[in-house]
Amino acid sequence: MHIFRDKRTLAVLFVMPLAQILIFGYVISTEIRDARIGVLNYAGDYASRQMIDRLVSSGYFQVQDYYRNQQQMETALRRGDIQMAVVFPPNFGDKLKRAGGSDLQLIADATDANTARMLVNYAEGIVGGYTAELTNGLQSVYRPVVVEARMFYNPSLKGVFMSVPGIMAMILILVSAMMTSISITREKEFGSMEVLLISPLKPWQIILGKVAPYVVLSFFNAASILAIGVLVFEVPMDGSWLLLAFVNLIYILMALALGIFISTVAPNQMVAMFISLFALMLPTILLSGFIYPIENMPWWLQGFSYIIPPRYYIGIVKDVMFKGAGLMVIWKELLILAGFLFGFLYLSVKNFKIRLQ
Repeated sequence: MHIFRDKRTLAVLFVMPLAQILIFGYVISTEIRDARIGVLNYAGDYASRQMIDRLVSSGYFQVQDYYRNQQQMETALRRGDIQMAVVFPPNFGDKLKRAGGSDLQLIADATDANTARMLVNYAEGIVGGYTAELTNGLQSVYRPVVVEARMFYNPSLKGVFMSVPGIMAMILILVSAMMTSISITREKEFGSMEVLLISPLKPWQIILGKVAPYVVLSFFNAASILAIGVLVFEVPMDGSWLLLAFVNLIYILMALALGIFISTVAPNQMVAMFISLFALMLPTILLSGFIYPIENMPWWLQGFSYIIPPRYYIGIVKDVMFKGAGLMVIWKELLILAGFLFGFLYLSVKNFKIRLQ
């Protein structure tokens, strides 16, 4: 009877398991679909166009743009506009008829090592199939295509390159949001919140006093993860440490604001903990691009991922650490995180009750 009277507990017990099984069923996929590629075609001949058509018609790739020079291609990779670039050398078709054959270059964004490896493998398979058709028959004058694959930003394809931003996103939002929400709800349960409410303190002052220690704690967590990643696993740091610290500050404040909002709607510590763990941890792992590519998800889950703050944080950290991106590259994602921050703060102050029920 107690469980059925508590609507929040009912939601945790019945809605969360359904949400989890749906998310796991749709998100866990190792297939590549409509991966964004760019083409740098120095040849411009019939054979190169045929190769591009084969890549697109496979359903695995879609051409995002055609580039005139290598600088445009590298800029697109750095910005994340494309996941892989296909480079055709001059006289690609003519070289196919020669004894040495021709070459083809695949340049993948390996900040996500698993996706980069799959993209290259899929492309090599398509190129191999096309080459087999050209060389079929004894009278054919075509020679095999030699594929040269290069991995930008993560040449050794280390999975830890993706783990560091993902773990930072998950740990910071869990520690900041969960500990803040539990801290405030504990005051309600123990009755000490009454002392605060009858004091001259305003709601924003009470909130600021409760969350200030967690800012320091979260910064310590972020610094520890970065130190282990850089010193132990040799994760590169090509960007600005100051810019990364500023990004971490915005993300931590956003997570703290989210924890405050959870505390205003959770009646006790247990509910606050359940909301923090199940409503934050699973979306962070599954819908932020931490483990599974967002492009592989159904369109409605891809749309839902836009309201997951860790999605933007992970993208920013990868751009700053691995690509050396500056503020002009990440300002949009940073602005979105700031929007989440002020949105949760507004909801928290609005829902904060100055009287106990």
